[in-house]
Amino acid sequence: MNIDIYEKLANALDLLPTGYPLTKSGTELQILRKLFSPEEASVASNMTGTSETVETIAKRASLSQEEAERRLEAMLRRDIIWSSAKDGVRKFRLAPYVVGFYEQQSETLDHELAHLFERYWMEGGGEGIMRYGPDTHRVDPAHRALEKTEVILPYNDVRKLMLQAKSFQVRNCICRRQQELLDAKKCDFPVRNCLSFFPVELPDGPNTITQEEALKLLDEAEEIGMVHCVANQQNGLYWVCNCCGCCCAVLRGIIEFGIENSSVTANYYAVIDPKICKGCRTCEDRCHMNAVSVNDISTIDRAKCIGCGVCVTGCPNEALSLELRPDAEIITPPDNYKAWEQARLHNRGLLK
Repeated sequence: MNIDIYEKLANALDLLPTGYPLTKSGTELQILRKLFSPEEASVASNMTGTSETVETIAKRASLSQEEAERRLEAMLRRDIIWSSAKDGVRKFRLAPYVVGFYEQQSETLDHELAHLFERYWMEGGGEGIMRYGPDTHRVDPAHRALEKTEVILPYNDVRKLMLQAKSFQVRNCICRRQQELLDAKKCDFPVRNCLSFFPVELPDGPNTITQEEALKLLDEAEEIGMVHCVANQQNGLYWVCNCCGCCCAVLRGIIEFGIENSSVTANYYAVIDPKICKGCRTCEDRCHMNAVSVNDISTIDRAKCIGCGVCVTGCPNEALSLELRPDAEIITPPDNYKAWEQARLHNRGLLK
């Protein structure tokens, strides 16, 4: 009986824009058993990607409204579903796998779940999720690298958005924490620098930090050579991941799996001034995508460059800069999350 419930939940999750592909091993079901009790799964399997009232969900799950609400609240406290409120009416919807309930395990991730997540990604879950566009993430260029450009696209300045925000949180990077638990972490980058920011003031919690602390973490990430990744949309940005090519599931999709559309590259590319470059290899060491090679001077493979600007900010001789890609190569993100979801559902054949 429980297996049927979890299979039903997996199918419901696979109908969301991101998807939740099935694997031959059934690892995706093991993940759900770890995160959802059978009683919770029976409710969640009757939810959708559309926000609905408790009454609607209870009726579909053949439960009393009181019992459905109790289970929904329990799942919400662990951030494995989403909720919203408008005009005093509370509604609930399924959270996707990514970006969704996977990232919410960053503070409580244990050895077993870390292995399940990795196995699922490597056994086809990652490729299945990343196969369709619009991509789940996009690269946001380093702020100091953008300062050298003539054109800064309005959706490419996460620091400006953070200056306008009123509440800030920091959490463990789920990817680097996962690699730690697998004894597979290959870098020395900090784990606790996944940032969230909000346009409203929220009550203080264990992950609350000040604006000053959040901006400092963002600047430190740039300084040590991390890649900013944000939601693939123009408006409604509330988080920024500070990523590395060895741990980040999305960047690994490009490097290890060859999935070119796992993340939207920035609409910029790095260029080198050969008159200034001294061939010091700093850019080569900082590049996460293996896009830089050095002979006497550095050269950049534009096909591999994701426009993150990490090489630009690290060059001791200021020999690098970012240039805007030609109009034919510009990829404009969807306007907001709803538009992203609609485009993704259409590309997966789930929306006419």
